[in-house]
Amino acid sequence: MALDDPHARPGEPRRADGPRTSPTAADAPLFAGDEVLPCGRLLSRVWEQTQDAASPADPHTVSCPHCREAAEGLATVNAATRALRAQDHPGLHTLADRVMNLVRAETRLGRLLPLADPDRDLRLAESAAAKVLRQAADTVPGARAATCRLTPAGRGDVRVTMTLAAALDRPLPDRVHQVRQSVLHSAVRDLGLAVTAVDITVVDVLQPPPPVSPGRPTGGGT
Repeated sequence: MALDDPHARPGEPRRADGPRTSPTAADAPLFAGDEVLPCGRLLSRVWEQTQDAASPADPHTVSCPHCREAAEGLATVNAATRALRAQDHPGLHTLADRVMNLVRAETRLGRLLPLADPDRDLRLAESAAAKVLRQAADTVPGARAATCRLTPAGRGDVRVTMTLAAALDRPLPDRVHQVRQSVLHSAVRDLGLAVTAVDITVVDVLQPPPPVSPGRPTGGGT
């Protein structure tokens, strides 16, 4: 709080024989932590006399170098305290909002993966890479990618973990192998990732597309 805050310390106690006048080192401090200056005046009394424009200037405070130095230092502290109070708090909230938005965006993007370029430090968001690799898996007939995760696997390498739905109209190992090759090819050609392994788990079964009969019309003509 500012030094001239009325709640900064308790009120001045009074003696039984009248009001308090010109306290010295022999007097009890006005508040906890009060300081006695080398001239014998209490720091709190010097500040009060400096701030009290209605009372006549105290000759001792005006002429004493210790009192003047203390008053100037307290005035500087008080000005700094008031400046801190007047800071633009909405601006601070705006900054905090911007930081949180960046954190949320980074969380949605996932981890950043290194590209296979030893000369440049290039990174790719996991969410973007996973989308491309799922599309690569979907290009295989009878296969649909469900989930795709990419994790760093050593210096510059990436490991892909994918779940898949596949049709059973042909041997499942053959179709999984075809999906793995498509994912590896896309990772290198489209993304520039050094993929060390593609782990695929089939979690669902797709119905194979119905065969097209040779005599079945494919158009809408007559």
